[in-house]
Amino acid sequence: MKNLLCPSILSADFSILGEQIKEIAANGADYLHIDVMDGMFVPQISFGMPVIKSIRKVTDLFFDVHLMVEKPERYIDDFAGCGADGITIHMEACDDPAAALTKIRKLGLRAGAAISPGTSVERFAEVYDKLDMALVMTVNPGQGGQKYIENSTPRIMQTRKFFEDKGIDMDIQVDGGITRDNIERVIKSGANVIVMGSSVFKGDVGENTRFFAEKMKGL
Repeated sequence: MKNLLCPSILSADFSILGEQIKEIAANGADYLHIDVMDGMFVPQISFGMPVIKSIRKVTDLFFDVHLMVEKPERYIDDFAGCGADGITIHMEACDDPAAALTKIRKLGLRAGAAISPGTSVERFAEVYDKLDMALVMTVNPGQGGQKYIENSTPRIMQTRKFFEDKGIDMDIQVDGGITRDNIERVIKSGANVIVMGSSVFKGDVGENTRFFAEKMKGL
């Protein structure tokens, strides 16, 4: 399974967002991770459809839209319409995750389900046959720049084993606190879609992207 680098624009400089997106694309990013926060499921508010629609014009990168919102099923059509290629919902935020994931797939998008650090990996059993990606949050959702929660490592391993036991070669995504110091451990634990915010966008964006893209090719 291919390792995929997925920079999160939550940590980007929005005054030059289009330029930074082009820079990560030119230096090896695979996906663009877009965190949508509603101020209810998480305390913060980030951005929504107009921002996604505007940046869709500047790149062909895969738009990996992560809905940290209550009742995300309300917005699936809207995010599909503004340029999402994949939509991830939170198991904790959705009344009927299976129905929401089925709808995402019917729209021709990749469907993902996320679990927060306090949620059991066993929740994936409810929707495993409707998933294209499983997201294990490695920080508490809602704010960039947090430290990696160390007990996330066995949770990644458990998630990988869960899907392997069912004979499914699932994309396992991680989001939160991934750095140069822990990326190798995270990938060897079973993750292959790696979201990074500050580690990419703090400092030299192009050099950071190249570093992680090359590092991930060798793991």
